Amino acid sequence: MIKVKQLAHVCIFAHDLEATRGFYRDVLGMDTRFNFLRDGEIFGFYLDCGGRSHVEVFEKGEASYSERNQINHFCLEVEDIEAAIAHIRLKGVEVTPKKLACDDTFQAWITDPNGVKIELFEYTGKSAQFTGGDRVADW
Repeated sequence: MIKVKQLAHVCIFAHDLEATRGFYRDVLGMDTRFNFLRDGEIFGFYLDCGGRSHVEVFEKGEASYSERNQINHFCLEVEDIEAAIAHIRLKGVEVTPKKLACDDTFQAWITDPNGVKIELFEYTGKSAQFTGGDRVADW
């Protein structure tokens, strides 16, 4: 029997690798863990999400985001969502206001330079992810 330990990484495509690297570094504080090289050129990289989780990025100029894609967004847990929102706004990036979602977790949303939607999470003592129980969706 298999036992999944955690999500290892999410892979996204980027139109511009360096603009994408700068966004994740400067806006979200995610440092590059390593680069992928081919013929001496960088064509992708791994970003550190903390612990053993990563975002994997590969250059693909023709990539486009659509609500019809199978993966809709990915979510990053933050320590202090209000501080995260303030920092993101200082970087000139649009971010939604903090909202307490139906799962009793605070959330806010941003979009990266490639159109990838990113949810920011701050768990609470009542978050359904830890307490369980069905929740009525409010969207």
